Amino acid sequence: MLSYALRRLLGAIPTLLILLTLAFVMMRAAPGGPFDADRELPPQVRANLEAKYHLDEPLYQQYGRYIWDVAHFDFGPSFQYRDTSVNDLIASGFPVSLKLGAASLAFALIFGVPLGMLAALRQNKLADYGAMTVAMLGISIPNFVLAPLMILLFAVYNDWLPAGGLGGWQNYVMPVLALGTAMMAYVARLARGSTIEVMRSNYVRTARAKGLSAARVVWVHALPAALTPIVSFLGPAAAGIITGSVVIETIFGIPGLGQFFVQGALNRDYTLVMGVVLFYGILIVAFNLAVDLLYGWLDPRVSY
Repeated sequence: MLSYALRRLLGAIPTLLILLTLAFVMMRAAPGGPFDADRELPPQVRANLEAKYHLDEPLYQQYGRYIWDVAHFDFGPSFQYRDTSVNDLIASGFPVSLKLGAASLAFALIFGVPLGMLAALRQNKLADYGAMTVAMLGISIPNFVLAPLMILLFAVYNDWLPAGGLGGWQNYVMPVLALGTAMMAYVARLARGSTIEVMRSNYVRTARAKGLSAARVVWVHALPAALTPIVSFLGPAAAGIITGSVVIETIFGIPGLGQFFVQGALNRDYTLVMGVVLFYGILIVAFNLAVDLLYGWLDPRVSY
């Protein structure tokens, strides 16, 4: 297992390098620059700023300098947040995004798995149709549509929950629902399909033939096997929830990585955008590796 993990980590280095190169090229190709504003800067001031941040150098030198800094875990200074490094911005924004993403993923699993299993155990009955209708609605409504609707319903019309910002647990209710509803729907559909397949397997029939209770058959014999596809889905799901929080954090005014990324893209903050993109890439690699290792631990048939 250790050699497998090391091979995966080494194999991720070229992928991250390609990702960083694409981000570098796309940011430089976008119109505008980090020091463009409504009021034009004097030429001498602009030249001094570009010299300070090495933007007056050829692109290949800028690229090489940035790769060297990243290799030393230095994502560089932010162009818009003066006297603040990208490392500091990521360190301040990631815990907020992580808390929001973890709560959304927990919501998706806590409600998605029972909903899918209920639909599977009541296949082609009213409970099945109702659960899958809820799942289809969750998949069909985008989070950037669901979030404003919840703000109107729960904050504007009824004043039950705060419309945005950070504070107590009430501030997390609507962002978690908006971010986790679609994932809950996917988990429910996946749990339904895997549970139906497991319940038709030979070892479940054998457990029933031994006279075990229905609850024991489901919870002891069927559930671990039914969760295996869901575990393999957790890596992309966790990464997708954290990276997908960009829209939700912007709508609700949450100062996480997503909001920093949007503001950096709008202000052409090259180092901030590239730093967040690379950090998201590292998260995706780490989540997928962790899930692959967990999958092999749950299913002894998997060989590394």
